[in-house]
Amino acid sequence: MRTLKDLTIKIFADGADKAGMLQLNANPLIQGLTTNPTLMRKAGLTDFEAFARDILQTITVKPLSLEVFSDEFSEMKRQALKINGWGKNVYVKIPITNTRQESSLPLIKELAHEGVKLNVTAILTLEQVSGVAAALNPRAPAVVSVFAGRIADTGVDPVAIMTQSKTILKDLPRAELLWASVREVLNIFQANDCGTHIVTVPHDILGKSMKMAGMDLAELSLDTVKMFASDAQAAGFTL
Repeated sequence: MRTLKDLTIKIFADGADKAGMLQLNANPLIQGLTTNPTLMRKAGLTDFEAFARDILQTITVKPLSLEVFSDEFSEMKRQALKINGWGKNVYVKIPITNTRQESSLPLIKELAHEGVKLNVTAILTLEQVSGVAAALNPRAPAVVSVFAGRIADTGVDPVAIMTQSKTILKDLPRAELLWASVREVLNIFQANDCGTHIVTVPHDILGKSMKMAGMDLAELSLDTVKMFASDAQAAGFTL
């Protein structure tokens, strides 16, 4: 049975809870962190810049991805350049399209060739991966985030798509493929085994994986039986 320490993939923590982010940043098993506007809203954040600058006082080495939130490309660029200036470890997240399904590829190409470290996000198709590969600067670090978990939500096995995506990116030595939207501990191992460079994992699943990955299944079976027995007793069931 393998544990997280047996894997070669980079594990990034995905969240916007400050205490959780700082705790995971201190864990040597975690090699980077990501967040997005949805996670930030769920965490109750209202001041994007204040949160980002505050967290970057502590997270100064490991990569941290912060996402633009404009729907207009000119404003996306202004935000991207500003965010890029907040730290050498910052990656700027750019969605693959805006809400009108207009392609972000021209902006991605422009920013990449200005040397901005990018994390291109919300990718779900091989066509999108190919477009990003053509737009990226081979000399600039970049992350290509394919939402494998959302692909799986549609009933499609994402492993083949991730494997093909890695092939598409093979001529970009500084581009890393990221398995996003992890739904369960198994996904971390699937991402590792298909050769993905990075997997970004929500804080709750990271906690579960650190506790359960590699557990002996016979022991887990016994723990389950004990749980049922304890709950039955606590409920006061009689027949």
